[in-house]
Amino acid sequence: MACPTIKLNTGAEIPVIGLGTWQSKPEEVVSAVEYALKEAGYRHIDCAWAYGNEAQVGEGIRKSGVPRSEIFITSKIWATRLNDVEKALDETLANLGVDYLDLYLMHWPIHLNPNGNHPSFPTLPNGHRDLIRDWPLRETWKQMEAMVKKGKLRAIGVSNCSERILEQEILPYAEIVPAVDQCEIHLYNPQHKFVEYLKSKGIVPQAYSPLGSTGSPLLSDETATAIAEKHGLKPADILLGYLVAKDIVTLPKSVTPARIKANIEGPVAAAKKLTKEDIEKLDGVAAAGKQNRLIQPPWGVDLGFDDWPVKYPSA
Repeated sequence: MACPTIKLNTGAEIPVIGLGTWQSKPEEVVSAVEYALKEAGYRHIDCAWAYGNEAQVGEGIRKSGVPRSEIFITSKIWATRLNDVEKALDETLANLGVDYLDLYLMHWPIHLNPNGNHPSFPTLPNGHRDLIRDWPLRETWKQMEAMVKKGKLRAIGVSNCSERILEQEILPYAEIVPAVDQCEIHLYNPQHKFVEYLKSKGIVPQAYSPLGSTGSPLLSDETATAIAEKHGLKPADILLGYLVAKDIVTLPKSVTPARIKANIEGPVAAAKKLTKEDIEKLDGVAAAGKQNRLIQPPWGVDLGFDDWPVKYPSA
């Protein structure tokens, strides 16, 4: 099946459904990516250096036999690498076995100490994250823009960046406006005002964890379940289709063939069937007492989002 696309501010088209690869074990992600591309009709793969499985994602891409030019590949620069974008990018390109990315994101708007006690999650003696608190994000963005000019990247964007961070630290200095902002967006964390803000800036919102994380309550939500029954669909179809209908790029993760296929076919069908009344009901779920941000790493800094108190790891 052909997946609908959304036009980025670069003019490129991004498939509205992409295969997420976070927490996909390296030995499982090869076959997941191969199946998604070869059998299920995906043309968009979302990965990241920090997931630790880029090489296996690349192997799955090659095994699929689908030409590179037909696949939209996203990766992300990790927080310990923000001071040396080209080196980090070259590592990702080598891992994936490609010579350019369609989209490269700043994974988090924080800079973890690149010379700390761990390559990904350096900590201080008290157990808190080891942050470079005075790093200017505009410097990382400038380096990312240079990679576009070199032809290694087709588009650049951000992830987990609030309106405050975009307005204060990125947009005033940007030659290239971010193409996307990938955040936690789902039925219980819809971020309505923030999504509208992004669209007003020409930035496409992307939803990670669109079904919630492991063991999340979204799949048994009464409103989503009732709407699914009305349309002869499954709750997962409604949860994903709700986002697709709102022009939010949606990134469900699975390594199970049946789920991989359902996660692209179901939402496309649901987005066509959902009525204005259905959307309004779903829009009101979080505000009626179910607001729940499920992904809250303990960075120890205020990222500027609603419903996200500053947290520290236990010492």
